Amino acid sequence: MIISANLLIIGITVLVSILAFQSDSLFSKLKFNAYYIKKYKDWTRLFTSGFVHADFMHLFFNMFVLYMFGPFVEDFFIKLVQHELLGGLVYLLFYVIAVPMSSLYSLEKHKNDEWYNAVGASGAVSAVLFSSIVLYPMQKIGILFIPVGIPGFVFGILYLAYSWYMGKRGQDNIGHDAHFFGAIFGIVATLLCDFSLLNSFIQQIIN
Repeated sequence: MIISANLLIIGITVLVSILAFQSDSLFSKLKFNAYYIKKYKDWTRLFTSGFVHADFMHLFFNMFVLYMFGPFVEDFFIKLVQHELLGGLVYLLFYVIAVPMSSLYSLEKHKNDEWYNAVGASGAVSAVLFSSIVLYPMQKIGILFIPVGIPGFVFGILYLAYSWYMGKRGQDNIGHDAHFFGAIFGIVATLLCDFSLLNSFIQQIIN
């Protein structure tokens, strides 16, 4: 491909987010609101909400993680189908599907709460991150305030436990449920594409 699918996703997300920063009406039309989606059958919000962000810091953090880990997953799909363009398109499809899949639980959980809103690519980015962890469980991943990286599979366990716990508490404005279910989607989808990765995952940790 002339441009990688990962960079294409980043470019589109940055463009849409910046446009939404400058237009309250556009931001309102694209954001996730479970009550509005259920009542008015506006299913497009399940997709569009993953391409708008709350602010520049939110946008930067998600796109930075996607920039760092997306190439590993895109390369996996390219090798899987043995074609660069088709592999890039499969990765693009994987990402686009991850956006609504990460929000289905929140859709059901908040369907009667008209004041609950959510935006951001965090769910889909979690899918990409955890797909890369399945591929390379021993890759080092850094955490804020910890000066050294920890193995990806350890980070994954901590991330899932934290996201599940915080999602149950529901005491902040972060989409922990989307993080958790996006991560689960990333794991399951990657293994469905190549189940032999499970054995590779285990062997890399053992070795």
